[in-house]
Amino acid sequence: MTARSNDKKTKAQDDPPKEEQKSVFRDYAETILVCVIFVIFARSFVFMQSKIPSGSMEDTLLVGDYIMVNRFVYSPTATALEKMLLPQRDVRRGDIVVFRHKLQPEVDYIKRVIGLPGDRLEFFGGYVYRNGDRLDEPHVAADYRVGSPEIPAVVVPEDHYFVMGDHRNSSSDSREWGALPAELVKGRAFLIWWSFDESNPEAYPTWSERMKAWGEKAIHIFGRSRWSRCFDIIR
Repeated sequence: MTARSNDKKTKAQDDPPKEEQKSVFRDYAETILVCVIFVIFARSFVFMQSKIPSGSMEDTLLVGDYIMVNRFVYSPTATALEKMLLPQRDVRRGDIVVFRHKLQPEVDYIKRVIGLPGDRLEFFGGYVYRNGDRLDEPHVAADYRVGSPEIPAVVVPEDHYFVMGDHRNSSSDSREWGALPAELVKGRAFLIWWSFDESNPEAYPTWSERMKAWGEKAIHIFGRSRWSRCFDIIR
């Protein structure tokens, strides 16, 4: 009787109390909940991810690049103190921005900012002249300038930006549809987090096409991922 009694006591001592088990479970649940809330908040207000569907930004961005976009950086600030303390700033020349197209609000576009409000832009021989000075654009390959249309000089209006693709021969941009209204800008592209060499990319795929594309990625992830581009800073 004594040995059996001692065994029961030992087992009781070894097993953690139910209250402690519940406490551990509650801690895990709270941690997961906080993480989920943070991810939802970050995705809604700070970051978004996007995929490059076309070659209009080659060679800076390739078809199949998956990028991170900072949605917070251009948010308006109420006071000078907020502007000093928070990591926010105005759009700058050379920024690569993601925006809603004014003719297709449901579609996200990505281009480089060439002109700010008040800038005078001229186009000769495939080159851009801003306020009389020819731009030094090492990100634009020489082959991508050939055939670039020459359009009349423009002055960027207030609260607008003039944006262009780095592949000047293959980009629908401000040369075609005018300056971009500032309120359509969603954020600044800053990072390629993954890149996959897609065979037949679809710019606006249906759900079935998306499932097929993700199946293709799962099968060929090791052979067709462009690992050297992963986590590249976008400039």
